[in-house]
Amino acid sequence: MQRRTLLLGLATLPLAACAATPAPPSDPGPPITLVSAFQGRTTGRGHFRVWLTGDERRFTARLNGTVKGREGARTLTVVEDFLYDDGQKDRLTWVFRETGPGRWTGKREDTVGEATVVEENGRIRLTYTADFRSPSGVNRLGFQDILYARPDGSIVNDAVVSRAGIPVASVRFLIRR
Repeated sequence: MQRRTLLLGLATLPLAACAATPAPPSDPGPPITLVSAFQGRTTGRGHFRVWLTGDERRFTARLNGTVKGREGARTLTVVEDFLYDDGQKDRLTWVFRETGPGRWTGKREDTVGEATVVEENGRIRLTYTADFRSPSGVNRLGFQDILYARPDGSIVNDAVVSRAGIPVASVRFLIRR
């Protein structure tokens, strides 16, 4: 049984490696930046999906972003209030610091090290590792996100989630003003 499980896991590695980062949209809306996406109040609905089992965890979130400082040296703070469909509530706060044109670093209570943010071609790429809490415990997960605007102005955050370097899940979060 263990050998079959190992072989199945090894057989899926090449496929998983192809999905290590989310694909950019084929028909994006207007360009966005980290500040334009998160300054002010927004709400969103999303889900976390485990590929192997198909298990899904849905959530809603209220976000409130504030900017301080002048361009080139700004700090963006985004408070995220999550409510999961299973009743779990969580509040997490991102603090992003601008490090150069189109470049930011960020930290949140659950991140391991700093997140990197790159604004490019009207989209945002966000990469980080976090200790993710769920009803089954805490898991250290890697996140590769792409954020982009749809033509209607809503913002999509698609992420590929990895565990021990192997892509295992996805997140889709749709944000509206």
